[in-house]
Amino acid sequence: MTPSREHLDVVMNVVGNEAALTALALDNPIHRSWLRCYNDYGLDPAGRQHMRVESSGALRDRHAKHLAYLHTARAAMEELYARVADLGYVLLLADADGITLDYLGHRAGDSPIRAGLVVGANWHEAHAGTNGIGTCLAECRTLTCHYDDHFYAGNLDLSCTATPLFDPEGELMGALDLSSLTTPDSRASQHLIGHMASMYGRMIEDANFLRHFGHRWVLRLGRAASLVEVNAEALLAFDADGVIVGADSGARRLLQTVDGQSVGALLGQPLSAVFRNPLGDVMRLARAGNGDSSALLHPWLGEPRQAMVRGPQRRTRMSGATSVQADHLQAAPQGDVSALEALSDRDPKMDALISQARRLAGRSINMIIQGETGTGKEVLAQAIHQASSRADRAFVAINCAAIPESLIESELFGYLPGTFTGARSRGMVGLIQRADGGTLFLDEIGDMPLALQTRLLRVLAERELLPLGADKPIPLALTVLAASHRNLRERISAGQFREDLYYRLSGATLSLPPLRERQDRAYLVRRILGEEATAIDANGHLTVQAMELLLRYPWPGNIRELRNVLRYALSMAEGHGIGARDLPLEVQLVDAPAPVLLATVPAPPAIDVAPGGEDADASPEVHQLLGALRRHHWVIADVARELSTCRATVYRRMKRHGIVAPTQFC
Repeated sequence: MTPSREHLDVVMNVVGNEAALTALALDNPIHRSWLRCYNDYGLDPAGRQHMRVESSGALRDRHAKHLAYLHTARAAMEELYARVADLGYVLLLADADGITLDYLGHRAGDSPIRAGLVVGANWHEAHAGTNGIGTCLAECRTLTCHYDDHFYAGNLDLSCTATPLFDPEGELMGALDLSSLTTPDSRASQHLIGHMASMYGRMIEDANFLRHFGHRWVLRLGRAASLVEVNAEALLAFDADGVIVGADSGARRLLQTVDGQSVGALLGQPLSAVFRNPLGDVMRLARAGNGDSSALLHPWLGEPRQAMVRGPQRRTRMSGATSVQADHLQAAPQGDVSALEALSDRDPKMDALISQARRLAGRSINMIIQGETGTGKEVLAQAIHQASSRADRAFVAINCAAIPESLIESELFGYLPGTFTGARSRGMVGLIQRADGGTLFLDEIGDMPLALQTRLLRVLAERELLPLGADKPIPLALTVLAASHRNLRERISAGQFREDLYYRLSGATLSLPPLRERQDRAYLVRRILGEEATAIDANGHLTVQAMELLLRYPWPGNIRELRNVLRYALSMAEGHGIGARDLPLEVQLVDAPAPVLLATVPAPPAIDVAPGGEDADASPEVHQLLGALRRHHWVIADVARELSTCRATVYRRMKRHGIVAPTQFC
């Protein structure tokens, strides 16, 4: 009996024997394919296969449709081919219809062409019968179609191993196939080839997945922490809300929801539907940076997995002549830091905060400024803006608690002409868009309505703004500084603030100390008094008794209250220096003991720095330093600027020459 006759008998014994259907076909993908070919497609195993090849025009259309897929797969195919070329294999890449779009291999003679191993060949089961590509696509699994596994006798000299490829949305994208005309007879010889096809197929899927979701957060999962970054078992893409937007084939195979559904049915649902861990655990991984940290995540169903998070990748979009780089933390040239330096005079907490702010100002990173009402959160935000490379762009401040809820959406996002009744005829550019390229300061962010929090989150995640009435988003380059006197974590627990928005804003958190805890209160009194007196051309002299009262007062309203008190005192003084009686009654009646705020350095008697006194033998440096100190009323930051040096140098010179700050304030 000839091999073809023998093969025909085997095929017909399966497809024509009803008793064999349950025993053989239902558990065997090759036999299932034979049944489809015979019963569904009406193919005759004794017939002659007529290989279909797409026209050049149709092939060009398919190439154009799958351009990104082809580009991603080609790199993996070249690497795989280098490993199997000596074994006589050729590589084929097909689309979901079984049409080969790419070919890699050496053509010796016309055998591969006659066998249909060419670009444009149609390997769908309905035309080509049981084969590696067509049956792989039909079964959606990696399989080998070895010699007499083929339906048509004309393909018995082929051994094909194929693996399915899925797109980032979970849809079947095509197949990667390794075929050979010279494979050893043993089917077991294809076991390793099957593993290689599967491995490189997952590489193509992962590369395509990461490219497609480059602007999203991607969660990598694996069994070993040391391998999860380079060889993840599963990939999940999620947005800034912690909502799943993509799952690769590994995630769809390994993960299930709390209800036992496939993770493929979970798109649009939060990560908490898959993992027991709170969203904060995942977001901490996201903030740690690419590959910097890993953690153990516990699915509701299944074994724990090591996890890493890859953040959104840099992408450049053009808005007119301005390029917008999303989510990158590249250091930028720093601007003028003098406004930051002027915020403190040797207060330990403030000095640490200023040092932190200086390092962060040069980077496009969102920050939350926490502090009691009146501690100067907006002043700090403006100083950070001035210290950044964005200093020449807009600083837009929005008080989220002050805009009426009925207007807040149009005020923030703007609108197109004719969007609603009463709208401006030319439309309006929203406050957020005005901050494009600069700094957006959101004061009292904790009081923003929940509905607006969701819209703001989308803007920050996508770096795009959709004005009311518009159908095309506007790309933005935003750095957001948010401020609140409320405890945002408590607001999150109470369901009044979105946890995902908090993590989007809290690239860094700066905590301003209340005025009552600051050790440089005398400096703040003198500085603010000088500003207010200059503004109204008043006498800014302050008596010792008035200063002592100001230093004792607990300042529940912080710096804002201090400024108001000094404005009141300047008005009451009517041109003469401010005394105790010029202060508000609540300040006059304060009875708290005065803290020691001026740490003096024991001074040698060589230099007398009492008002009006000088040592005639003092060096020119001492005269220059004393003159600057008196001109600036002992405000060290101002002295340092006049002498073109830093505050630390001024203090060192004062200590070297025994110069001690006076006890009266002028």
